[in-house]
Amino acid sequence: MLRRIFFLWIFLGAAATSASAGVLVGMTDTAAYFPRLEGRRVAVLANQTSVAAMPGVAGADASGYVHLVDLLHERGFDLTGIFSPEHGFRGTADAGEHVGNSRDAKTGIPIRSLYDGGSGRPSAETMRTFDVLVIDLQDVGLRFYTYYITMLRLMDAAADAGREVILLDRPNPNGDKVEGPLLDMKYRSGVGALPIPVLHGMTLGEIALMARGEGWAKSGALTVVRCRNYTHATEYTLPVAPSPNLPTQRAVYLYAALCPFEGTVVSLGRGTDRPFECYGHPDLKERNYAFTPRPTAGAKHPPLEDRLCRGVDLRGMPLDEARQVGFSLRYVIDAYRDLEALGDSFFTPMFEKLVGAGWVREMIRAGATDAEIRARWLPEAEQFRTLRAKYLLYEE
Repeated sequence: MLRRIFFLWIFLGAAATSASAGVLVGMTDTAAYFPRLEGRRVAVLANQTSVAAMPGVAGADASGYVHLVDLLHERGFDLTGIFSPEHGFRGTADAGEHVGNSRDAKTGIPIRSLYDGGSGRPSAETMRTFDVLVIDLQDVGLRFYTYYITMLRLMDAAADAGREVILLDRPNPNGDKVEGPLLDMKYRSGVGALPIPVLHGMTLGEIALMARGEGWAKSGALTVVRCRNYTHATEYTLPVAPSPNLPTQRAVYLYAALCPFEGTVVSLGRGTDRPFECYGHPDLKERNYAFTPRPTAGAKHPPLEDRLCRGVDLRGMPLDEARQVGFSLRYVIDAYRDLEALGDSFFTPMFEKLVGAGWVREMIRAGATDAEIRARWLPEAEQFRTLRAKYLLYEE
């Protein structure tokens, strides 16, 4: 059951930090949004991360956690549908996997997938089934993490249909990091929708305000319910895995540096018990770590499946060190130099969609260092930081 699978699982094998424990996510500020739902038909965009510690509240489990859907259902609001992002309502599907419609087993509320092979936005008929959309998803602060793209599609659909959007905000676990090239929009795709850096240093609420303010999303009725006791400098430990292949806090921190491997021939550990905490390839040389990708939940057919990969194990990296890595190409450069005989076949077209610019591959092939590549994208990232300041809801 969704309410039990993730609630009682302690993320990273340790309790949240004291700083995280003091943060109150937007969902907990019921006084800010309950009155706006009274007497209205409500739809939600939610998944397994849409939970909060609210001991004593109707619908909470034994450890005090409650899911947004349970909270609204227990309070008697007219919930007409649940939209789910990539990985589905329970967060177990593969990246981009076809996820069909279903019903929530506990409440019977229809679950309408946005990854069911359609356009990624609801039909006009579906939009007529509700009056207000409540969005509550845990993002991780990266351009190629797709939850914000789903949010923007639904915001546009809501604007077209004249529906109000209430977004319950959550912290960005990658804090105030603003790093990487801006997306060259000729590489716009399902893993990159806005001209923002790889690490954008914003919450979903701030991204929503920026998208509307800069004309990247349609203008409609939008309310952001803010987190409390949070700044962008707050170290926030996620209480629930945001997706099946980011199962630890270390993976969340290393995601920006290892995800570019999705655009290469190298495995980043999908199909192991620690994806995004290692990388490898059968032909890497003189490595003291090996793994073999196997089918797992969230990676039914991982790259290099059943092949022994030699590589690098990052699982022992201290969390504080992992938190500082940010968007770095040091690992991609390491693997490329080892496999340089592959030439350009080391890369796939996905690489540009992830890093956001065509010149990065060229610099790597020309022998550039991570520091030299960083020096090229740093000015545009700093320019974005200035733009970002207009839309921040929280102190740095």
